[in-house]
Amino acid sequence: MQKGFISLFFLFFSTIILAQDTSSKQLTISGNLGVTNNGISIVPTFSLGQPAYNVSYSISKGGKWSIAPDLRLTFDGTKGGGMLWFRYKLKSEGRFKVNIGVHPAFNFSIRKITEKGKTWDITQSRRFLGAEFAPSFTVNKHFSLGMYYLRGKGLQDDGPNNMHYITFNTGITGIPLSNGLKLGLTPQVYYLKVDKEDGFYFTANLLLTKDKSPFAFMSTMNKEIRTNIAGSKNFDWNLTLLYMFNRKYKKVA
Repeated sequence: MQKGFISLFFLFFSTIILAQDTSSKQLTISGNLGVTNNGISIVPTFSLGQPAYNVSYSISKGGKWSIAPDLRLTFDGTKGGGMLWFRYKLKSEGRFKVNIGVHPAFNFSIRKITEKGKTWDITQSRRFLGAEFAPSFTVNKHFSLGMYYLRGKGLQDDGPNNMHYITFNTGITGIPLSNGLKLGLTPQVYYLKVDKEDGFYFTANLLLTKDKSPFAFMSTMNKEIRTNIAGSKNFDWNLTLLYMFNRKYKKVA
């Protein structure tokens, strides 16, 4: 019950904030709902290892600021987590763009505890703070280059305390296939440091869309190059069915 209230609060908190803005600017809500065979984190080194759902969307009023909730949980709510991004477009004109952001986050995981000779599993919640820096350069309508840096800080002693995630990526989008199908591919190499452990990885997202359809298929693959990070898998992947949306609302006088 408590996890359900946390999830609902997390998803709608951003909407409540922007609803207080009484200006006449257009409100845009865009994002996706997804179900997957294996929930993979924003840092693809880590996954839930079981079916999950995700809700990820952005809310803005046409300016440089946006609020973006991102929730990823197993269907029983015992594993997963979420973030509430506050993002700012530091440079939004031209081919070269820079976005920055900060977020509070929570994470659920299964933990074994022993008390008076008895052992059982509990779902533990951990809290984090994070900040991101994301420059990108658009070469043409189908190809872009970028990097992404995420700095995470754990707010408890038991668990990860310091994380650095740096990725260099290329974006290949809107490649026409046939019958209105389009392909997108985002290959990346990244470095991850969690406290005293670190590693190098290759990851890629593949996205298949169809003109005039809100549904899409996405697959994420992650491969170790060299790592000593606990919990890392040599190879991991998933397949996700997405429902994508983009809604615009304007205040009526």
